[in-house]
Amino acid sequence: MSSLTHLPSGATVRRDAGLYGYERALRRVGIEPIAGVDEAGRGACAGPLVAGACILPAGKAGIVPGLADSKLLTEKARERVYAQVVRRAVAWSVVVIDSEECDRLGMHVANVEALRRAVALLDERPSYVLTDGFPVDGLEVPGLAVWKGDRVAACIAAASVLAKVTRDRMMVELDATYPVYDFKTHKGYITDVHSAALDEHGPSAVHRMRFVNVRRAAGLEPPLGVQNEQQHVDATSSSYEEE
Repeated sequence: MSSLTHLPSGATVRRDAGLYGYERALRRVGIEPIAGVDEAGRGACAGPLVAGACILPAGKAGIVPGLADSKLLTEKARERVYAQVVRRAVAWSVVVIDSEECDRLGMHVANVEALRRAVALLDERPSYVLTDGFPVDGLEVPGLAVWKGDRVAACIAAASVLAKVTRDRMMVELDATYPVYDFKTHKGYITDVHSAALDEHGPSAVHRMRFVNVRRAAGLEPPLGVQNEQQHVDATSSSYEEE
């Protein structure tokens, strides 16, 4: 079953409804439990992709102190919120897709698969699923893709914290195995420090070989300057052939 592009009939969310507005709107029309799902690490060129899913309870028990989009929280704040989410959630799950599987599937397919698995692993089957940004087919329950969902829907924000904290902890562990890349700081995202380490040491076993910067560091793509020069030569050659 595909995710819907609008809320069910009778459910409306005011612009000033706050982080818990979507869940309240759905509960008003009798839809519950409601799961949120989100991922962390899609844009990284090293380490796993991690998806989280979460069902928060109704009422005061489901109000998580400090909850927000995981990207807007400090590391310490995320850890505090993570503990609260785990304690309060009706059900929650985390799924890890390692770098090798990300390469095998491709990032979009791996991302969708991780989100599906996270929902499927929930101890309680949701009646509705809120996803961040784009619809996810194959969830087997109706749902809604919410633009910037991790900033406007509590269950998605909770899922984003579960995914982000889990992945960050894994990257710190990987830093001990591969210290030259400084994974504990940039968590495998493409920063200047990470790029310099890639150029000096080449990719590790946990780098994603589908990323062009990783392939370049492995010698599977021409260096950037050479690549640009070759593109210029190819373009010039094509113009001569047309003449």
